[in-house]
Amino acid sequence: METNASTASTTSLESVTIEVADLEAARRFYAAFGVDRHIRLRESEADSTGFRGFTLALTVSGPATVDAFLGAAVDAGATVLKPAAKSLWGYGGVVQAPDGTICKVATSAKKDSGPATREIDEVVLLLGVEDVKASKQYYVGRGLTVARSFGGKYAEFAADDASPVKLALYKRRGLAKDLGVPTDGTGSHRVVLGSTAGAFTDPDGFAWEAATRLDTASPRESAAS
Repeated sequence: METNASTASTTSLESVTIEVADLEAARRFYAAFGVDRHIRLRESEADSTGFRGFTLALTVSGPATVDAFLGAAVDAGATVLKPAAKSLWGYGGVVQAPDGTICKVATSAKKDSGPATREIDEVVLLLGVEDVKASKQYYVGRGLTVARSFGGKYAEFAADDASPVKLALYKRRGLAKDLGVPTDGTGSHRVVLGSTAGAFTDPDGFAWEAATRLDTASPRESAAS
């Protein structure tokens, strides 16, 4: 594993905006799921088929909390893609929101040390890319700082205290396999990343825009709450 000793980043992921067809329905879902403080929503009819190439990955304290989050998602209309189960790395499961976004909830703990909570330890936006090393270097060139890197398999970038979500890269095919979906997909990724470095599009087609305050956003965009 490669680790970057510096955690300072000249560029950071300031916001994650998920594009949805039904803004009000999506707001209700993400509030019920418990991630409304971490993401924004924007109304969009952009074409998108198959795997959109990303997932929201939630890390929580224990298996009971994993089950609680996944249960809340299903109760709010999500579809189970991978039921919660133990693995080599811990315990987790995968669901797909009514708008099509795939969410993974996991813990490194295999046994509970307390009751289920509604607390999220970390939210990571995991982008599936064709070449992790090339994409990592692209983002380093844009001013992001690598926090952790596992060769050509995975890279995670440092986040500042104001960032609600961490950014990480994973091989697209491997990510699809981990989520339990076919790797093929076309059209919009239906996610827009806000940065301190302005607008650009990465080599895998993920769009970035200049981060804005919610109180200056369009009426077609809002927090998920």
